[in-house]
Amino acid sequence: MTAARVGVFGLLGSGNLGNDGSLEAVLGYLRAEHPEAVVDALCGGPEVVTARYGIPATRLHWNRGEYRTASRAGAIVAKGLGKLVDVYRTAAWVRRHDVVIVPGMGVLEATLPLRPWGFPYSLFLLCATGRLFGVRVALVSVGAAAIRDRPTRALVRWSARLATYRSYRDALSRDAMRAMGVDTARDEVYPDLAFALPTPEASTPPDGPPGVVCVGVMAFHGGNDDRARAAEIHRRYLDGTTRFVRALVEEGRPVRLLTGDACDAPVVAAILDAVDSPLVTAAEAASLADLMKETAAAGTVVATRYHNLVCALRVGTPTLALSYAAKSDALMDRMGLGAYCHPAREVDADRLLEQFRELEKRSAELRRTLAERNLATARQLEHQFTALTTALFPTTDHARAHARQETP
Repeated sequence: MTAARVGVFGLLGSGNLGNDGSLEAVLGYLRAEHPEAVVDALCGGPEVVTARYGIPATRLHWNRGEYRTASRAGAIVAKGLGKLVDVYRTAAWVRRHDVVIVPGMGVLEATLPLRPWGFPYSLFLLCATGRLFGVRVALVSVGAAAIRDRPTRALVRWSARLATYRSYRDALSRDAMRAMGVDTARDEVYPDLAFALPTPEASTPPDGPPGVVCVGVMAFHGGNDDRARAAEIHRRYLDGTTRFVRALVEEGRPVRLLTGDACDAPVVAAILDAVDSPLVTAAEAASLADLMKETAAAGTVVATRYHNLVCALRVGTPTLALSYAAKSDALMDRMGLGAYCHPAREVDADRLLEQFRELEKRSAELRRTLAERNLATARQLEHQFTALTTALFPTTDHARAHARQETP
């Protein structure tokens, strides 16, 4: 039997730990269930992906300045030319595969600032050329949200329609795609792929005084519809988060700052500068595994980025979400902590402290809740991978079923 040629696609290796964690989960599935598959990537950071995961990788865009603002004529021309060249490059890459997987990520949403001719255009090229060449394209446990901008909405809608397989990381995502005109009758909802990653050895919660508080921060400027207020939203978020950290330090609590993307570093620097205390330190996490180690060692977590929340919940640490989108609320509700969400757009340090103290009072109870929810999540992800094999590798699936029948 010929080995399946599998491509993985997305903004991978570009500094976002959540995206890379989703890739790692899919690679783990492929290596366990389809070890014969030949895997490569079309992605944002090919050098990083090859070095870290050992698979060949191709740069997503011909134009290296794709995600930089173009102000000079030469840069504008290069961007326009790149869009045309990428049609050929994407098509040539897609047709070399039997299957292409888009692993998780919020590829069908615009909850953060996004231009239609950036990633939405790239995703559309992928799904359109997949349909053209008969290559099965799977959007696996992806995030989606209602999109107001018409060009972006159209590209996202057609991408979803042209995909062979779709599953979502929450019911809100599936509902959003249905509202945008996609037939979701056969689409399933499964947990985020990062819940399939192995966890560090559980640490025993301290019996004495409360431990380290991990505070996950983000370069948050609002969503796609907030561009006019981006600076104001960021200032409010940073001021409120800084006041919260300062209040913890004044109580003698050690604080560990976490990030989830390279662009979050200035927020960490600003808080360290404003609070200026040896009790506040910054973690240097290079993967979701690193984030899980940090959150597993913490007594409590307060975090903004979606995958900071995933990591904390996955290891069973009581967590409070500085929520910037409905996906964070949905995740917290799924894991039994729906009462512990605070709006990232309007961080009220006093109210946040109240919620934090209530969370700590219920710590033992919430750890038990998280342990139960994580067991259920593991079962759901096993079902997801079984469904994925049936949809994408029908020949392999049939061969395995036949082999089981032949086994005495």
